[in-house]
Amino acid sequence: MCSSDLEFIRQLGKAGLTQVEFANLLCMHPATLSSYRKKERVPDHAAVIASLVGEMADHGLEFRHVFERIGIQRNKPRGMGFDSQSERG
Repeated sequence: MCSSDLEFIRQLGKAGLTQVEFANLLCMHPATLSSYRKKERVPDHAAVIASLVGEMADHGLEFRHVFERIGIQRNKPRGMGFDSQSERG
């Protein structure tokens, strides 16, 4: 995990990303990332990625094309609210 929530935000800033842009880059729902931050616990994988894109940006390296090339798939929504909506069709 980044040493702090502020460090996570700092790394995103270095990369020129907002939290919403970062979540979209990872094909996460922005509310998911926001809920992690409210718990003051950014997942290790998100913290590592934020640190890497921050360092890449510091060195003038473009990172967005890497994510596009990987082709990350967005997970299907889970939870009661989503289940009831899908049944309504």
